[in-house]
Amino acid sequence: MSIIAAYIVPHPPIILPEIGKGEERKVQKTIDSYKKIAAEIAESEPETIVITSPHATLYADYFHISPGHHATGDFGQFGARGLVISADYDEEFVRELEKTAEENNIPAGTAGERDPRLDHGTMIPLRFIQKAWDPNKKPFKIVRIGLSGESLLTHYDFGKCIAEVAEKLNRRTVFVASGDLSHRLKEDGPYGFVKEGPIFDQQITNIMRSGNFSEIFNLDPHLCDQAGECGLRSFVIMAGALDGKQIEPELLSYEGTFGVGYAVASFKIKGIDESNRFNRFGTEFQIKDGEDPYVALAKASLTTYLKTGKYMKVPSGLPAEMINRKAGTFVSLKKNGELRGCIGTILPVRSSVAEEIIHNAVSAGVEDPRFPPVTLKELDDIDFSVDVLSEPEDISSPDQLDVKRYGVIVSSGYRRGLLLPDLEGVDTVEEQIDIAIRKAGIPRGEPIRLQRFEVVRHT
Repeated sequence: MSIIAAYIVPHPPIILPEIGKGEERKVQKTIDSYKKIAAEIAESEPETIVITSPHATLYADYFHISPGHHATGDFGQFGARGLVISADYDEEFVRELEKTAEENNIPAGTAGERDPRLDHGTMIPLRFIQKAWDPNKKPFKIVRIGLSGESLLTHYDFGKCIAEVAEKLNRRTVFVASGDLSHRLKEDGPYGFVKEGPIFDQQITNIMRSGNFSEIFNLDPHLCDQAGECGLRSFVIMAGALDGKQIEPELLSYEGTFGVGYAVASFKIKGIDESNRFNRFGTEFQIKDGEDPYVALAKASLTTYLKTGKYMKVPSGLPAEMINRKAGTFVSLKKNGELRGCIGTILPVRSSVAEEIIHNAVSAGVEDPRFPPVTLKELDDIDFSVDVLSEPEDISSPDQLDVKRYGVIVSSGYRRGLLLPDLEGVDTVEEQIDIAIRKAGIPRGEPIRLQRFEVVRHT
């Protein structure tokens, strides 16, 4: 047995009558949907319910899993201190999850608990589920998990660990991803209005309807940030837990009455579907008609890194010379005709030209000290070019250079400067050498070593 179903739910305290005092009726669709999925969960009799909450203990570089045997919380901060929620933790599941996360190099565990009390992102779904639960049946246990500042991909991989543990322990498990959508839907809402709010909510609810969770990784990070969402990472962990499974998605309701997006969605598991595994490196690599494969790979590499925080693997479909040849490469980025980044390797340091391009494209985009890191929203305005270098050869005189044909390497001791050939604004060999000397930081008058190389430029 493993995960049998997963649900996305909001967590507004006002949804509870003890707090809303009548205002909750303004989001009746959300309440009705909540009651429906609570009844479904109760009927399925899970042994364990995994709850991910944005309001549990959160760290920038670590997923906190609540430790201990039992936890309690109340809604005192929302004016209902008498409303108390308690739950037992599945300690065996927690121990195994810590172990599995470590084996997969995911920073997660029970260390660093700051507040043992249940948070409202956990208590609200528990309130609905417990009210629907038959008291004559064996009670369920929970696993409470906080989000982190790690990449979306790491959240997804952590979700896969959760599914692995459920299967290993033969635990009948339900996953509840607690989280609201945009907090910026109305001028009179708690956080005002931004145009990105409704756009985000539409995009994320479309994903809930389709169950195509890979689309989450195509969301614009700037859009998500501006929208003021709180649940995205919770949903991504859930998506990871559903990786490789045949699911039946259903968006039961969506409301933004109070200026915050509330969505309730269910994902019934019908079996295994290997085609439903997420391509961790983004969309399948494709070369458009007329597009240079070297340039296409550079753009795909930087795009993948900006979306996932990970380097892409060498894709299939590349020309043989990109796979079988080693060479130094430079990747250059221009925006509106102006340089936006340029990083490369004089000699090959990786196993193929393709790998060289993948890594140098990322470096040009986010590591060039002359420029701020490139953002996703800039990519459509950036032109990529890739220079593949021949092996440098020593020359004895500047007379052996041609500013259009050859690049130059100038070195003195450990200092070394390189300039590519055929650059706009560099018209003479003297200028070429002078710029390379300045890039290397070589003092005037020091003896220098000259090398030349040729390039094949791909644009």
